[in-house]
Amino acid sequence: MTASRIRLLNALGLLGISLILYIGFAIEFLYDELPCPLCLLQRVGFVFVMIGFMLNVMQGAKPINYGVVLVGALFGATMSLRQIAMHAIPGTGAYGSPIFGYHFYTWAFIIFVATIFGVAVLLLLTRDVIAISDEPLSGFYKLICWIAMVIVGFLVVMTFIECGPWECPGDPVNYWLFHQGGG
Repeated sequence: MTASRIRLLNALGLLGISLILYIGFAIEFLYDELPCPLCLLQRVGFVFVMIGFMLNVMQGAKPINYGVVLVGALFGATMSLRQIAMHAIPGTGAYGSPIFGYHFYTWAFIIFVATIFGVAVLLLLTRDVIAISDEPLSGFYKLICWIAMVIVGFLVVMTFIECGPWECPGDPVNYWLFHQGGG
């Protein structure tokens, strides 16, 4: 596999995770469903996955960057599995609206596991390939990186708006910033 194809696969992974987080924001605003603390931690896992993919796009594929992806995916999978387990107990209900029959935290778990599997396959396919490219980033790759950076910026700002400088509520019902700091 060539360095340019590896860069493209990493860029597509970065774009895919960015789109997932944009969908999370759409659900948050369209259905007025604020993310719970475990949801926010899953977003942290997605951000680490994005950072690893972005480093591979910008610097060329390196094992350490894939390590960042894998650590982020393992962290996110752990957080989403914790949330799945919390709501698997009869009578505890669920958090948020289902999407195609599964809640967002279940989809997050599936996506994290798929990411781990995908990176493992990519590492197997490229084990003898040095994927560091001397080619400058094209506009396509720069656009994908900017899309990712914008979503991370949204995450930071929206988390502060929801939680403020304090610990986030376990079952958020409003944004801290819009309710006189009542955190």
